[in-house]
Amino acid sequence: MIDHRTAPYAALVLRLSLAFFFLAHLYRKFAVTGYDNWWSGMQKAGYADWVSAYTLGAEFAGAILLLLGVYTRYVSVLVLPVLIAITYHHAIRKGFWFSDGGAEFALAWTFMLCVQVLLGDGAYALRVPGMPWNRGSRALAAAPH
Repeated sequence: MIDHRTAPYAALVLRLSLAFFFLAHLYRKFAVTGYDNWWSGMQKAGYADWVSAYTLGAEFAGAILLLLGVYTRYVSVLVLPVLIAITYHHAIRKGFWFSDGGAEFALAWTFMLCVQVLLGDGAYALRVPGMPWNRGSRALAAAPH
């Protein structure tokens, strides 16, 4: 049974948690590892430039748009390929367990994104009048539960 009073707050907590993970990864990429080191590491690993650009764009979208609650479902779907690839990368090279550098955390993060797709924006999502993501909100708010 779903508690409709608290479900929007569960979606909010999940959305903010995911945004935090993306912000943390961007911080590491720019402040700790260094952007140039990360990009050249991706090139040395054989990834095309578009893969690195997609990854970076997806991380920025995940950090900013999930934090604000804008296009939450679409952004979660956008970043899923990145997390699936990371999960596969770690599983092949290190196995499953997080303590060994494996895929456990990346897989959990992937599942969290799938749950966010199903839940939607949640509470305190940014609402801008006239924007496409708000079109059905009046009809949904007026519908009986």
